[in-house]
Amino acid sequence: MKGILIIDHGSMKEAANHMLECVGELVQRMAGSGVVVRVAHMELASPTIADGFAACIAAGATEIVAFPYMLSPGKHSTRDIPRMVTEISAEYPNVPVQVTTAFGVNEQLAAVVLAKSGVSPVATVDPHRCERPAGTPERYCGEGCAENNSPATLRLASTLAV
Repeated sequence: MKGILIIDHGSMKEAANHMLECVGELVQRMAGSGVVVRVAHMELASPTIADGFAACIAAGATEIVAFPYMLSPGKHSTRDIPRMVTEISAEYPNVPVQVTTAFGVNEQLAAVVLAKSGVSPVATVDPHRCERPAGTPERYCGEGCAENNSPATLRLASTLAV
């Protein structure tokens, strides 16, 4: 059974840590009973990543996907969390583990920004395309981003203008 371990930074504020529990509950309801969903904090609060990993296994997970619940590919989501998960997973050598990327550029997140701002989207865009500022390395925007004024971006812009 697949286990999803949602990992945030952790906070000294109880309300911030509680929010991750709510996210975990929502993901669990959406995933259904065939998936184990647990949460963990990288630091400052419990459950720890080790606790979350153990909770996934105890609930029947036979493989674990660790999801850094962070917006961008900063050092925690690209270095710290993968390192911590790798160290902890060594205690479970028969359990396959994968660490995903952070949220990154995502059409659904853009829709949330618009909704919370009281703005309705005027166009639907290809969720695998984004437009990054000229000269910005691709690794900062995620897969599928096109640079401003590149032929692909200009084609995309012309289709959105219609």
